[in-house]
Amino acid sequence: MSIHEKFDLSGRAAIVTGGAGLLGAEFCRTLAEAGASVIVADLNAQAAENVARGLEQAGLRAAGFGLDVTRPESCRQAVDLALSRFGRLDILVNSAALDPKFDPEAAAKGIAPGAFEDYPLEQWNAALNVNLTGMFLMTQAAVRPMLSQGKGSVVNICSTYGLNGPDQRIYIKDGKRVAFKPVYYTVTKAGVLGFTKYLAAYYAGTEIRVNALTPGGVFNNHEEYFVRNYSAKTIMGRMAHKDEMNGALLFLASDASSYMTGSNVVVDGGWTAW
Repeated sequence: MSIHEKFDLSGRAAIVTGGAGLLGAEFCRTLAEAGASVIVADLNAQAAENVARGLEQAGLRAAGFGLDVTRPESCRQAVDLALSRFGRLDILVNSAALDPKFDPEAAAKGIAPGAFEDYPLEQWNAALNVNLTGMFLMTQAAVRPMLSQGKGSVVNICSTYGLNGPDQRIYIKDGKRVAFKPVYYTVTKAGVLGFTKYLAAYYAGTEIRVNALTPGGVFNNHEEYFVRNYSAKTIMGRMAHKDEMNGALLFLASDASSYMTGSNVVVDGGWTAW
């Protein structure tokens, strides 16, 4: 098999959760350009439809779906859509996750956003429900057709904050703390790695592979102080561009990584290397 054939996804079908997000939309485009038919699945159904429509207008195969990863029936419906529209399911990219949101009540009380001592239980539970339970439910639904087909690739999106504790100093602006990275983010992203290794080992003896992709910080119109503080901690001296995870994602989704399972590909500009 040539190297081009190893990366070719023609005839395969994929679901990308969080498919309308900053990276999720990039992942959908990457898989579609490599030949896959893609279900763009996102809690924001309209945004998912918009991403899918854009891919279709470019001559690619895609469909949007309003997915709630916390509901088992919603996850099953996403899989059913892939099977009914494309006849199969070969790839699952678990990209859906709660982004760290700052608690407005905490800010009103003068508590630095995300402070551990006062972090609300309901936000902790909501993050566990989406970032871990949602990944569990979506994968549980997706592996069934993969087992029937005898092959599949699951890619779980982690974070450098799942490998290292956040350096909270990068959230200081002009000598004043403006935020904390919330506790749930590191805990749930570390759990993604455990989930990845468990599933890889569980499916030993099959052709179902499960790997993780760990992005570093991706620029998304961040404030100048944050870009400066973050970039100073990377060997490459900058944040990632949103398309710089696409090569690693395609590698893990395709036969180019056919001898990999239970692994974690880190694309972080050297953040975790020093």
